[in-house]
Amino acid sequence: MGASLLAGCCTAGAAAAFLSEYGIEGMHVVSTPASEVRATVSPDGRWIVWGSRDREGGAGGGDLWRAELIDGRWQDPQPLSLNSPGEDLDPVFAADGRWLYFASDRKGGAGGLDLYRAPVGADGSVGPQERLPGPFNTRGNESSPVPTQDGRHLLFASDAHGGPGGLDLFVSQWQEGAWGEPRALEGINTAEDEMEATWLGSGTGIVFTRSSADGQAMRLQLARCEAGGFVEAGVLELSFNTPEDRTRGPGIDWNKPAELLVSGTARAPRAGDSDIYRMKAPAVGGSGDCLP
Repeated sequence: MGASLLAGCCTAGAAAAFLSEYGIEGMHVVSTPASEVRATVSPDGRWIVWGSRDREGGAGGGDLWRAELIDGRWQDPQPLSLNSPGEDLDPVFAADGRWLYFASDRKGGAGGLDLYRAPVGADGSVGPQERLPGPFNTRGNESSPVPTQDGRHLLFASDAHGGPGGLDLFVSQWQEGAWGEPRALEGINTAEDEMEATWLGSGTGIVFTRSSADGQAMRLQLARCEAGGFVEAGVLELSFNTPEDRTRGPGIDWNKPAELLVSGTARAPRAGDSDIYRMKAPAVGGSGDCLP
């Protein structure tokens, strides 16, 4: 599905980080000269869905694309039929494979980007979409929805639910047949933008994107659950996750939970402006008591 990274390493720490990097995902199929951001793999490993910009064949803006695993390789990339002329981004499969969650600023929303989901058929077909019910969508922007493995909690980013910065991370709990009021991740949110988070394990940790207010700098960060709250656990060890890089969009491979998909630009292999890469999922050693 991917090609190995070809970068060299000079120190023991760099070598350890290099060993966790498995390579580019789907050269010329998933990763292309267009800008690809955030990918997710279905629990059966048959389908990959990702966001792409400026890729020919889409509906416009940012679009969601899908490819199928055939003979061990991603093949036949196609845009999803639910794409709109606006922005469609941040796809993630539910752990049972029955739903695809995403964000969109399509007509009919509450305003800005809203959170949606669409049913996934046994044949991989997706749609039609529905806007998530409950206290999520506002006149502002909500993005990067990610359910936990049991589906009882939803992690997302918003600039309109209150927080210290522009985009901040929130989690909502499903109880008594409805989603509860979003709760800010107090130990993580800052005056900068926190977004595009993904659960690690069963909620013992998360990996997320931190962006400067002007969007010029993006870097993947780790956080772990500790005594009922999330605390920062450092920068994700990745050769192209430096202060000078724009590394973002961690995504889930439900079929290989020990692996993580990330978006960025390595020195080699490289297909375009932003590609999808695969790496070993980090272990953050959290306590596991942050999600009631």
